[in-house]
Amino acid sequence: MLQESKAFSSFSVQNIDEAKSFYELLGLTVKVEEMGILSIEMNGSSNIMLYPKENHEPATFTVLNFPVVNIENAVDELIQKGVKFEQYHSDYIQTDEKGISSGAQGPKIAWFKDPSGNILSILEI
Repeated sequence: MLQESKAFSSFSVQNIDEAKSFYELLGLTVKVEEMGILSIEMNGSSNIMLYPKENHEPATFTVLNFPVVNIENAVDELIQKGVKFEQYHSDYIQTDEKGISSGAQGPKIAWFKDPSGNILSILEI
């Protein structure tokens, strides 16, 4: 039954205008829908919805992942656009000076936050 559904993901943001500007900075197609909801078009379909929430509290986990072919190039491009990558130095996650984790337990990955504090990542495929 649900396999035929056009499922989509959603998460809240504090400020729709800031979110729209940020996600457009990332190079994504962002549309303002009814009631101030944003839809982000990915691969030709609107499958990410951002909605305003006054008492927004960002999740403590990654809410959106962007697979890339070359993480070094993607990180460099986003840094040039003003994106700041998270730095982690724990027993479980170590990032380099750019914010890229090259751990043995998974792909190369780098985390960053949107203006509402939502955690996003790019990971090398």
